[in-house]
Amino acid sequence: MNTDVLIIGAGLSGLFAARGLVKAGKRVLILDKGKSVGGRMATRRIGGATADHGAQFFTTRDPAFTALLNEWLADGIAFEWSRGWSDGSLASTRDGHPRYAIKGGMNALAKHLAIGLDVRLKEEVTSLSVIDGGWEVRDAVGSRVTAKAVLLTPPVPQSLALLDAGQVMLSESDRAALEQIEYSPCITGIFGINGLVNLPAPGAIQRPHAPITWIADNRQKGISPVTMLTLQASAGYSQQLWDRSDDEVIRAFKVDLMPFLDESVQVTETQIKRWRYSQPSVTYLERTLLAADQAAPLMFAGDAFGGPRVEGAVLSGIAAGEKLKELV
Repeated sequence: MNTDVLIIGAGLSGLFAARGLVKAGKRVLILDKGKSVGGRMATRRIGGATADHGAQFFTTRDPAFTALLNEWLADGIAFEWSRGWSDGSLASTRDGHPRYAIKGGMNALAKHLAIGLDVRLKEEVTSLSVIDGGWEVRDAVGSRVTAKAVLLTPPVPQSLALLDAGQVMLSESDRAALEQIEYSPCITGIFGINGLVNLPAPGAIQRPHAPITWIADNRQKGISPVTMLTLQASAGYSQQLWDRSDDEVIRAFKVDLMPFLDESVQVTETQIKRWRYSQPSVTYLERTLLAADQAAPLMFAGDAFGGPRVEGAVLSGIAAGEKLKELV
């Protein structure tokens, strides 16, 4: 198969880049190894319960992103969840800045954005290489796709591994800039609860200096009909527990969770998700990086480019689409 632009990664950056390119009349194909679009805009559905287990909410600062948010609010896709969180004590840390979430779970936004796009899921790309002045991508079963341009939106270490597998050489300055980008890990736990949960309204606490930095009730959040809690560990605690079994992680998480549960509570469901590249801790200053000295356009984008938030991922994708439509 041949396309104008091949996008690897169906997270927000990839989806927004694709929407801009398709609107400009370009042929675009998105490949993603996951079972669903969205990347870290991830939501799990377990029985009759729903839980966000990646990004929990988002904020807005940039006027362009605020305009998008206003559209989602008007369309009933997004809603304001809170204006700050308690730290679990009686002290309130509400600061007046809105935090927004997505009706039905954060992944619902990605699914909405993917409508009308050519997205191929469960496609594990293994290498990217130069061919005939363009690009060739191979996947784990030997299928090939060629493209005039490629946009890489996975975490940067994964993108570099694809280039290395295809023996693609980057300029010394580009390689150095990309290798300076760093990510923090996060282990997320999902706990189904039968009983009373003692979390302050609107259903979450945020403790930046605790081992478990985030505890949220997806029922109080408004996305689950029954109580399903999401717990997220700090980067340091996640690193400490990373190689432990799921059962060991669950036992450790329960120690922090128990003070917020009534004595008669039953834990009915537990799941663990490890995000190795949860959040960029060292970012690239620009919204995108266009690789120099390549036979065809090769671009990098994502939340490590210009801002480590949902907003940053969106604006990076928009910027990538704008640049690539002029190059292809």
